[in-house]
Amino acid sequence: MSAALWALVVLPALAGGALLLVGRRAERVAPALALTVAALVAGLAVAVAPARPSVDAPFLAGARWGLAVDGLAALVVPAVAAVALLVLAYAAAEIRSDRSRFHGLMLVFLAAVLLTATATTLPVLLLGWEIMGAMSYALIAFHWRRDDAVAAGGTAFLTTRVGDLGLYLAAGAGLAGGTLDLTGLAALPTGWRDLAVAGVLAAGFGKAAQLPFSFWLSRAMLGPSPVSALLHSAAMVAMGGYLLVRLHPLLVATGWAVDVAAWGGALTALALGAVALAQSDLKQLLAASTSAQLGYVVLGAAVAPAGAVAHLIGHAATKALLFLAAGAWLTALGTRRLSALRGAGRRHPLVGAGFAVGALALAGVPPLALWATKDEVLAGARERSPVLYLVGLAGALLAALYAGRALALVLRPVPPGAEAGYDTERAGTREVAAGQRVPLVPLAVGAAVLGALVLPPLSGAVAGAVGAGAAPPVRGADLALSGLLAVAGVTLAVAAPTRLPAPAWARAWLGLDPAARLLVVRPTLALARGLARFDDRVLDRAVHAVPGAALGAARGLARFDDAVLGRGVAAVPVLTRRAAEALARADDHGVDALVRRLARAARRLGALARRPQTGLIHQYYVQVVLVLGAAVLILLLAR
Repeated sequence: MSAALWALVVLPALAGGALLLVGRRAERVAPALALTVAALVAGLAVAVAPARPSVDAPFLAGARWGLAVDGLAALVVPAVAAVALLVLAYAAAEIRSDRSRFHGLMLVFLAAVLLTATATTLPVLLLGWEIMGAMSYALIAFHWRRDDAVAAGGTAFLTTRVGDLGLYLAAGAGLAGGTLDLTGLAALPTGWRDLAVAGVLAAGFGKAAQLPFSFWLSRAMLGPSPVSALLHSAAMVAMGGYLLVRLHPLLVATGWAVDVAAWGGALTALALGAVALAQSDLKQLLAASTSAQLGYVVLGAAVAPAGAVAHLIGHAATKALLFLAAGAWLTALGTRRLSALRGAGRRHPLVGAGFAVGALALAGVPPLALWATKDEVLAGARERSPVLYLVGLAGALLAALYAGRALALVLRPVPPGAEAGYDTERAGTREVAAGQRVPLVPLAVGAAVLGALVLPPLSGAVAGAVGAGAAPPVRGADLALSGLLAVAGVTLAVAAPTRLPAPAWARAWLGLDPAARLLVVRPTLALARGLARFDDRVLDRAVHAVPGAALGAARGLARFDDAVLGRGVAAVPVLTRRAAEALARADDHGVDALVRRLARAARRLGALARRPQTGLIHQYYVQVVLVLGAAVLILLLAR
């Protein structure tokens, strides 16, 4: 089955790369090709899950190319593949222009996510992690003619890059400590282990949009709805939490990292829950709720890994469903504003029914998916600290309020004059295509039933697959309490959806974006300007002074030659003079010619070296992809 594992990653990468290279010539066949490849990937994911294949091959000095479908990957990989298939099916009906580029990027993105999920060594993980980040930039900035979309992609990319540097710190610590295998990081010497876990936490928090990185999710909403549905459900954001679950032994080995992850996740669930409650834009609400719900995954990665994985899978189906429903209304009605979406669920009943299932699951209403999965995470939090448990429970109440508020507005009767609020984002079609409706059905089923992963008899199998030991017991009283809170929160929100608190600090995403600009962007730009001035005024002048000094020295030597050596040569015997003349000719025609040839070669190399330095990020990534492709080809041939 190792061939199936190779195909799981290579097939979408090759198909996506081919679509990107062929470009507009494949516009007609791109959706069908992408759907076919995604279906094959889903089949491969289902096949490798019970077989548990692995791949081990030479890659870099001191590191192997390691892929494996262990128990954890066997749970997550099929979920990723299934959600990707349904999102691409939806996209086939929605995306009407640049389809080759869109589906090519989505397939390469899928390949990178699967590579990340199955990597067993840090170099392979870094490869998947980097490509995943690059593709997220290209997908968020898909509408590249819009300055705001490109800026949003840049914000998401640079913000997550700050956290991604942590993986390089972890790789350096692993290399210094003697291992680059993920399973060996927990056994590193104490100092290197602390550095490794600090880097892993930074990378996981950045990708999972945990505090203080959360604001990039808000900007990412300018990407197409299918991008939001995949990126914020089962793909990149989920991979931040997945990384921390996979490295749970490393968190435990350091001790302090468990508290950092647990409190970081719990506080994000609480703070971003308040942000979601204050939003007036449906996609912004869903984005903030993604960060909040991933907070439970990060919390669970520290205190209840099996619950974290179950919550991640349930959230993937739930959030993909909600984003696709929001995208369907955006296509039909041309707006994302909650006030303008009053009655949207009644205008389009199937979309409304799917949204209702997703919203109730997001609220934690029994017996839907995120009710029991969240409670297993909270059970682990209770074992760690009662205060941690209460913070998580407060976040759960906020989830019920923001989900109930959205549900109440979209399911209300259509108000008179509703058409006046439409078409604020684009011209709506007033129709939802069948291709947009059909993928909602299996996602709604997943949002309804995936909570069974933490209930008997599946709970023991999930805990065994994750391999983190027995999960903390979930008491019936805890399940009842969280269920009552969810029902009460939804009931309150439905009764008065417009009267819930919406403070300005929450609407503005806690002010994280301006804070990042003040504390990070401005100092970085100021440092860059200072270095540029130093370069211009010191280094450039020094460089320009070198030729002048060399010319002055050459003139001095020439005068010395004429005044001293030339006379000396004239005074020696003729044979000596002829030898000197021969040496002079050798100097003119040999040494000087060699120097001139070297100078011309240096100028040519300099001109060639400047050509790829265009300042355009996408061209740099093309170069990186070509180099990585060559490396993979050499790896395959070397085997």
